[in-house]
Amino acid sequence: HSAAAITNMAKKLSSGEKPLVEYKPYAGTRLSPSGRMVALEVVRHHRLIELYLCEALGVPWDQVHEEAEKLEHHISEDLEARMAAKLGDPRFDPHGAPIPTIDGRVFHRESRCLDEVEPGETVEVVEVSDHDPELLRYLGGHGLYPNTTFNVVSREAFSNALVITVDQKEIRLGENATRHIQVTYKKKELK
Repeated sequence: HSAAAITNMAKKLSSGEKPLVEYKPYAGTRLSPSGRMVALEVVRHHRLIELYLCEALGVPWDQVHEEAEKLEHHISEDLEARMAAKLGDPRFDPHGAPIPTIDGRVFHRESRCLDEVEPGETVEVVEVSDHDPELLRYLGGHGLYPNTTFNVVSREAFSNALVITVDQKEIRLGENATRHIQVTYKKKELK
């Protein structure tokens, strides 16, 4: 799209009774409070659909993102409420990402990227990026889901891969995996 077309769209989105964006010429745009609520509602729909597909229908966690992308704009508020109630008003999707509440609150958990963790630490998976189904299949095949606790054994020289143990199985994770996994510190491993 041309710069003029983008500017025109920004102007349209910033006009009306409940503008979705705040537009300032030469300064850019940002979501207005109304726009933020619309965006959070779409995220809520998406993540509830992911969890519902996973929990109620048994769809693997590496397939739910793509399916939710197709459905997130097409569910009614009634269906959203029924799904949330059936799932027990969950806070997190199958990948550990927070599900916004109906009133737009988002629960954040303290976490850090796995590639920042040092050997000897015990950590728990908080969230895994859902950007790559192949990575999700790989991690799931090793039991690395949100709430899984594991030990970081060592970091390999040159490759920078982390060696971890999950359920007494040793696994090597390269940077293409570790940078997409958020963890929380559990305790220092005794030597």
